[in-house]
Amino acid sequence: MSLYAIADLHLSLSVNKPMNIFEGWDDYVERLTENWQRTVSPEDTVVVPGDISWAMNLSEAKADFEYINKLNGHKVILKGNHDYWWNSMKKMQNFLDVNGFDTITILHNTYYPYGEYGICGTRGWINEPGVPADAKIIAREAGRLEASVLSAVKDGKIPLVFLHYPPVYAGDCNREILDVMVKYGVKTCFYGHLHGKAHRIAVCGEHDGINYQLVSGDFVQFCPKLVM
Repeated sequence: MSLYAIADLHLSLSVNKPMNIFEGWDDYVERLTENWQRTVSPEDTVVVPGDISWAMNLSEAKADFEYINKLNGHKVILKGNHDYWWNSMKKMQNFLDVNGFDTITILHNTYYPYGEYGICGTRGWINEPGVPADAKIIAREAGRLEASVLSAVKDGKIPLVFLHYPPVYAGDCNREILDVMVKYGVKTCFYGHLHGKAHRIAVCGEHDGINYQLVSGDFVQFCPKLVM
């Protein structure tokens, strides 16, 4: 039983949002399917930290969720900046239940148990160079991350953090997010969001005592990355 991670699936099986206009995304769904099914077993768990589907609502997202549900393993998904279908937890859980999507868990303000570890996370936020930071959004995301990590710590779990946005990027950082991870002794953080040329300035490896790994789909060549 293994744990994997891959972000930014950017599925669009029922909406017209082709990704092959971007370099490296040709036939990505076929490549993702082949790599996933070859790598992941039914007993494994895969964390998908954001940008799951281009759908604008849950109804449009159904085809994408059907695809995900049929892939091997149990999937733990988080919100990304393009997940416009995201809704209240009650509505999303009802959507999963009604459609029988029983291999998918939505992570929101809590954690998912994985042995002695707790899978924690939230969307996060990024401070774009030259763009004023949105204090309210940053505070909200830091609060959601703390709620997630704290719930794991209270149950005696070692927190593993998954974010959509990179908490450290291009010489800048999201101090509020980092403060939460430092406060609870988080040692490992996986994130997505960065594509193409942005890969070159992604932080991969140890930074101030935390090991960061980029797992966006195109960065990992559309193959889930082994976490443990």
